Order: sequence, then structure tokens, then C-alpha cells
Amino acid sequence: MEYLQQLVSDPAAWVALATLVTMEIVLGIDNLVFISILTNKLPEHQRTKARRLGIGMALVLRLGLLGTVAYIVQLTEPVFEVFGQAFSWKDMILIAGGLFLLWKATKEIHHSVDPEPEGDLFTGKVASIGFTSAIVQILVLDLVFSIDSIITAVGMTEHIPIMVIAVVAAVTVMLLAADPLARFIGNNPTVVMLALGFLIMIGMTLIAEGFGAHVPKGYLYAAMAFSALIEGLNMLARRARRKRSDTPS
Repeated sequence: MEYLQQLVSDPAAWVALATLVTMEIVLGIDNLVFISILTNKLPEHQRTKARRLGIGMALVLRLGLLGTVAYIVQLTEPVFEVFGQAFSWKDMILIAGGLFLLWKATKEIHHSVDPEPEGDLFTGKVASIGFTSAIVQILVLDLVFSIDSIITAVGMTEHIPIMVIAVVAAVTVMLLAADPLARFIGNNPTVVMLALGFLIMIGMTLIAEGFGAHVPKGYLYAAMAFSALIEGLNMLARRARRKRSDTPS
């Protein structure tokens, strides 16, 4: 109790908490985009359940990993070397997660441009994946993003309570934003393709990080924000054109 009282009265702890909450929310965007695209391919009555279950698993994973922080930190220790390049367990997990994202995003892009697709990616009228398959894929990416998130959090603060509060706050925001984001993506086909492009970029970033090439997250999210801004302007332009065409001359 005395330890918690010291944290509450420490201004540095509040600054660390605010910074960590913001970082966790930003890092959660990647996970949320993937969950939204994947669950939109399920039947309508299963989508909300899958999103909540996927995000709930992300919370459980991150809180569970926080309980093994001492072990998680050791994941950054080199395990072997290839041509002078050292690889740790974290590196291998990031590379595997990046390859999975590249495969999944490329597959979804192929389905969207295939003249005879298995299902309608944009409207979700025909599901091309099952509920269990969707949950398993979400769990795989939850694990990758959770490990990256926890290791980053450990580098920012040594106080476990601050990490727990930040993780719970970020996952709560994800839970509130999941359905609106998924509906927005599902109702705008061009946004689906943009989001898949984001996943490819995120996958390449994870692979680069795994090979020791640090990519500042600011550049990644600035590119995503700029692309989203341009797409938003395109949507406004299309809406204006529809209004003009619907207006009697």
C-alpha cells in the first residue's frame, strides 16, 4: 500500500503513465485494424462476439506477460548468429509475425481483386473464414503485438502497476472503438484496401525490426495518418459528386 501511495504522489509516475497509455493506444491501432478486417468476413451475428473475444484475449495475454516481465526481458538476449547478425527470441517472434501479416494482407488483397472471389470481402455477405479460424489468427497477432508492447513498456518504466493501468486503459479504448471502426471499414471498400496496405507496411516494419533495423514508429504512423487524410478527402469528394448528381438540374 505504501508503494502505491508513493506512486500516486510522484509526478514522474503520472507522466510515465500518460506517456505509456498513449503509446499503448497507438500500438493497439495495428491490432485493431487487423481484428476489424478479419471479423468483417464473418457472418453478421458473429462479428461483435469475435471482436470482443479477440480484444479480451489481448488483455489477458498482456496482463499475463506482465506477470513474467523478468522472463520477457530475457527474450531480447541473443540466441544465435547468422553472418554476424544476432537474433533473439523477440527478433524471431517479430519476423514470424511480420511474415504472417504479409501473407494475410496479400491473401486478402488477392481475394478483393479476384474476378471470382470465394466471398465478398467488402460486404461480408459470404464468410471465407470460420469463427474458430478467425479467433486463432487474432490470437497469433495478439501474441506478437503483446510481446512487442510489453517489452516497449518495460523500457519506459519499471513500475508494474503503471504498466497494468496503461494496458487496461489501452484495451478499453480498443474495445470501445472496435465496432465503429469495423463498420467504417466494412462500409467503405477503398478503406479496406488502404487498411490492407497498412498491414503490409506494419508487417514489413516487424520484419525489419526483427533483423535489427530500427524503424521509428513516428514515420510509420505519420504515413498512415497522411494516407488516411487523403482517403478522407477522396470520400468527401465522392460524397459531393453524389449530391450534385442527385440534385435536379
